[in-house]
This record gives sequence, structure tokens and C-alpha cells, in this order.
Amino acid sequence: MILLSTSRLTLSPPLHSQAEELLRYHERNRLHLKQWEPKKADDFFTLDAMQGRIHDMTRRMEEQQSLHLLLRDRSTEVILGECGFTNIVRGPFQACHLGFSIDRAAEGKGLMREGLTSAIEYVFSQLGLHRIMANYRPENGRSHALLQRLGFEQEGRAASYLMIDGEWRDHVLSSLINPAECRSRERPAA
Repeated sequence: MILLSTSRLTLSPPLHSQAEELLRYHERNRLHLKQWEPKKADDFFTLDAMQGRIHDMTRRMEEQQSLHLLLRDRSTEVILGECGFTNIVRGPFQACHLGFSIDRAAEGKGLMREGLTSAIEYVFSQLGLHRIMANYRPENGRSHALLQRLGFEQEGRAASYLMIDGEWRDHVLSSLINPAECRSRERPAA
């Protein structure tokens, strides 16, 4: 099992035994995350739905289609956030999409940057991906600043890109290229 550790966090895939705790995370952040995420049905906020979600995440990880990690406080073990590297495409593309969320009470403390720095390094070095794409709503200043600090570069803007909170929303498209591969491209020819 994947276990990543930083000075303040542990990152690991969700376990079925964590369904109740993951449900509590989503319940306490329901309003906080609403404006940034697709509209959720009321039954999303049930234990059965959370167990089903963990089952689906586990299956997609086993099929090497995604990597889902819970960010937990190292001292209290409380779930502070989630990140997912989804839609993994191999072949000549070697890329995925990044999504993330953090507990309202944990915002502004650098925890998501700390966690994503570790997770991104794992995705590049262990999964061997070339590109991570992350898209965010233009008005989401926190995500914009975080992705910039992580080295993501803006690649464009997509009109009516995703249905978020019940409406089609524009998104800024950004990506991060595996730094090891960027260095190899810059080497002079022998």
C-alpha cells in the first residue's frame, strides 16, 4: 500500500474502514466545497454512498486508472483533504488530471501544497507520468496560487468546461510536466 509522509501529513489511499470518517469530512465541508465541485445528490452524504465511492476509487487504482489519496494530520489522524490523479492515460500521452480539496479549517496553512508536493513527486517518479493537468475556475484564487507555487503553467481557458454547482463554468487549463523529463529535453545533443 502507498504511504507518503511529510512533516505534518500522511497520504494514503482510502480504506473501506475509513468510510465514516470520509463521510464526516464531506459533511463538514459540504457548503465550503459546493461552489468548486460538481453538484452532489443528497444520497452522496450517506455511509452507503461513501463506501461505494471508496470501492470505486480502489477498483480504479487496481486498474491503474487513478491514484486517490487522503491527506491526514500526522498527529491526530483526522482527514484534512483529498487529492486524486484521475483519467490516467498511458501510451504516448502518459498524463492524468489532478483534483484536490481541503478542509475549510485547514485552509491557508500550506498543507495542500505540502501534500501535493509529495504526491506529485510520487506520480512522476513511481508512476512515470509525463504530464499532470489541473483545471480550476478563474475566480478560485486559492487554487490558482497553489498551482502556480507547485510549478503548473497556464495553457489556456475553456468556456463552459464543467458543470459545477449546477451550472456550466469556465475553467483555466494548466499543467505540470515531469521536471526530470524537462531537464532531459534541455541537454545538448552529443
